[in-house]
Parts: sequence; structure tokens; C-alpha cells
Amino acid sequence: MKILAFAASSSKKSINKQLASYATRLLTTDDKNKVEMLDLNDYELPLFSEDREADIGQPQLAKDFLTKIGESDAVIISFAEHNGSYTVAYKNIFDWASRINPKVFQNKPMLFLATSPGPGGASSVLATATTSAPFFDGEVVASFSLPSFYENFDNDRCQISNHDINAQLMTAVNQFSQKQTNLPFDKSPQVDLQQVN
Repeated sequence: MKILAFAASSSKKSINKQLASYATRLLTTDDKNKVEMLDLNDYELPLFSEDREADIGQPQLAKDFLTKIGESDAVIISFAEHNGSYTVAYKNIFDWASRINPKVFQNKPMLFLATSPGPGGASSVLATATTSAPFFDGEVVASFSLPSFYENFDNDRCQISNHDINAQLMTAVNQFSQKQTNLPFDKSPQVDLQQVN
């Protein structure tokens, strides 16, 4: 079972990458279950427009992005929020990819996450992403928003420090794992949770 996970952000210090990484650690991985963390910086393209598309055609990086999704069995995305919406980094690669295949998510079961420094926890962009996913052939099995990241996340241990909020994430991850065949869920992961920027 192959799980593709990434933050919808190009920040090298992305708090959403830390959240996505922690969520993957709540999934027991073994020889049959693998997690791949994607970095959107590896898929940077010129700003999409029809004029640019006419000039350069379908970029290989957009094709590669679609291939990564297609080769996975399930997808985890943690959304950063810029002015209530997607980051440019995510929206741009998504726009390019959707011109190649409108069914960007290719019928994959998905876990959508989001966090921000503020109390809103990027809930606006999470709602937008969750609502729109079916139009792009994505099945959002569960979603979770972490408010006030720096108050509720232990950077040294790379895990949520608030017990009640952590329980909410574990519920979402459990729902996601139950959707997959033979993907066990570890309620007490015994792993070294190091900070991931």
C-alpha cells in the first residue's frame, strides 16, 4: 500500500508539512505499506495561463505530479491558507495538472488536513478543498484542522501536544486507514518523531 503525502505549500519551514508528516506516522508502515512525502518545490512551473500553455504545451513536471498521484493508493494533503484560499504553489501545479487530466485525484481516497498559526486553522481553504475534491475525482474520507499551530504542536517531538485535538486527528486518520485494505492504524505509534521543516 503506497500513501502519497504532501503539504500544499512551498515553504521550507512549512507547518503543514510537519502536520502531514505527523499524520503519516500515525499510520503503521511496514514492507507492504509505504509513505512518500512529496515536496511542491520539485514541481515549480511558470504561472499558468492559456497563453503560456500555448507556448510550452503540457509541462513534464505537471505530468510527473499526476503520475505520483496515479501510482499511489491513497493521498494525504495538508493545506496552507493564503488570504483564505490555496497557496500559489499548490494552485499553480494543480491548474497545470488539471489541463492534462481534469480528474487530478484519479479516484484516490484522501485525507485532507490544514493548519495555520491562527485560531482558524486554515479551515476556509480546507472547506474549499473538501467541497471541490469530488469534481476532480477525489474521495475525501476524512478531514482535520489544527488551530493555533505553535500553541498546539510540539516542534521538538513533531507531534500535536493538545490531547483533545490530537484525539480528533487520530479519529480522522483512523477513518482514512479503515478505508484502505490491510492498512493498520497505530493508536500509539512507537517512533522517533523528529521535527520536519
